Amino acid sequence: MTISRALAVVVACLLTIAAPAVYAGAQIYEPLSASVQAALSKAVSDQAAPHLAFQTPGEARAWLDVMSARLAKRMPDQVAREEFLITVHYEAKRAGLDPQLVLGLIQVESAFRKYAVSSAGARGFMQVMPFWVKLIGGTADQNLFHLRTNLRYGCTILRHYLDIEKGDVFRALGRYNGSLGRAPYPNSVLQAWTGHWSYQLRAVDVAQEGRKPASSAM
Repeated sequence: MTISRALAVVVACLLTIAAPAVYAGAQIYEPLSASVQAALSKAVSDQAAPHLAFQTPGEARAWLDVMSARLAKRMPDQVAREEFLITVHYEAKRAGLDPQLVLGLIQVESAFRKYAVSSAGARGFMQVMPFWVKLIGGTADQNLFHLRTNLRYGCTILRHYLDIEKGDVFRALGRYNGSLGRAPYPNSVLQAWTGHWSYQLRAVDVAQEGRKPASSAM
């Protein structure tokens, strides 16, 4: 083995060790009743501008600052990072989901890579399968690499699976990843959710952030 080839092997091994655990899978196509299909179609059609749903601008800014600091290494650009977080929060709340859960899911599904594509063809931050666009999107030209489109579909689909599983997050996550009945993926998302992305609003943070000008995006 040449020196250059040996170095290439070492670098590849180091990258494999350093890479975050990603369980990008694929939602499995299942026929939907007409009523469910109509409800999901309506859920992905809203065009309201995303915003942070907090009682005060101080609470919104406190959450955004904490989440932004945690995400900074993965998304160095502050403007893009805050746009991403505001959209995650809006779409998660709109679907009745904990935004921290959605962040944990994105970490495991795509490692926050906007243009990630799984071996099964799932796309974007939340690794949405293209068949969903035809099934509930109304038009076949929606771009699943678009930030808001991807998060809208991903949150709507996860909410759908939670409803099917009567609120059982573990089983709903298994359905989302196409790995229902297997523990590694749900456990990884739950660990990311309750570990890295957990958030407790503190009065001191709100007081400090309340003295700062609120972002126009909120």
